[in-house]
Amino acid sequence: MDFATVIQLLDSTLRLSTPLLLACLAGLYSERAGIFDIGLEGKMLASAFFSAAVAAATGSALIGLAAGTAASLALAALHGLASITFRGNQLISGVAINFLASGLTALIGQNWFKLGGRTPALSGDARFLPIDFYFSDTLSTIPVLGPIYSELLSGHTLMVYVAIAAVPATWWVLFRTRFGLQLRAVGENPEAVDTAGLSVTALRYQASLICGLLCGLAGAYLATGMAAGFIRDMTAGKGYIALAALIFAKWRPGYALLACLLFGLLEAVAIRFQNIDVAGVGTVPVQFMQALPYILTVVILAGFIGKAIPPRAGGEPYSKERA
Repeated sequence: MDFATVIQLLDSTLRLSTPLLLACLAGLYSERAGIFDIGLEGKMLASAFFSAAVAAATGSALIGLAAGTAASLALAALHGLASITFRGNQLISGVAINFLASGLTALIGQNWFKLGGRTPALSGDARFLPIDFYFSDTLSTIPVLGPIYSELLSGHTLMVYVAIAAVPATWWVLFRTRFGLQLRAVGENPEAVDTAGLSVTALRYQASLICGLLCGLAGAYLATGMAAGFIRDMTAGKGYIALAALIFAKWRPGYALLACLLFGLLEAVAIRFQNIDVAGVGTVPVQFMQALPYILTVVILAGFIGKAIPPRAGGEPYSKERA
């Protein structure tokens, strides 16, 4: 494998890991506050549809982003209502959101556009276009460093840089601010937080809405940045992979970045290298290469990552009367 191929592979890794990273950080905020959210997939899917649909209607990717984020926030609020206010089962609520988003996006898409659940293809300002760094063309001729700067670091859409910047921002919020301390405390010991005079309900709602915001960014990127429109069920399990990456990362932002890059790399390898010939084995079928990210997900969830301990109050509804 030559250097140019490596750069192209890493470039694809960054693009493919971006929605996973945003969704993984979304789950990190939610689960650190004690709210397990299986509904990452549904919120991403709803955001992808509404961002593409509104961008197609208005010709503006930014307006589409706002619409997609609003849809994701609405589902996040619904999940909060079910699991925080009504103290329902968080896992069931998340699964219900996934089914709701899958059915509604297909139904509304067919009703609006008559394209089998798809939206019209996006072009021009209706998509987020790549951002080229200064002097990227001039510096591209420099050996090694030139391609890294001009091809690997430059030329991505806005959401890629937002996702990368969100990692240190999340670390700072969770581990260097009073709000982050309160958020982590409510996921470990909500009774102590309540005793200190803070609202467990308010903190958990805030975490759920942050989760919805990040899922909204992830879904909008899928439809208006990485692709040129919405197709039915285009998230293709990315929300579940993000949850696996979160467990793999043991609920830490830095490790979450590495885990999502690993999943993105496997997906990039599966796309670029198909029907590989392996000495002594023969040709590896393309279906196996496409299944690599999902195989890794199963391996991680099977527990081959050491002991991963979630927040102690995770998944448990809080009731002041019971406390």
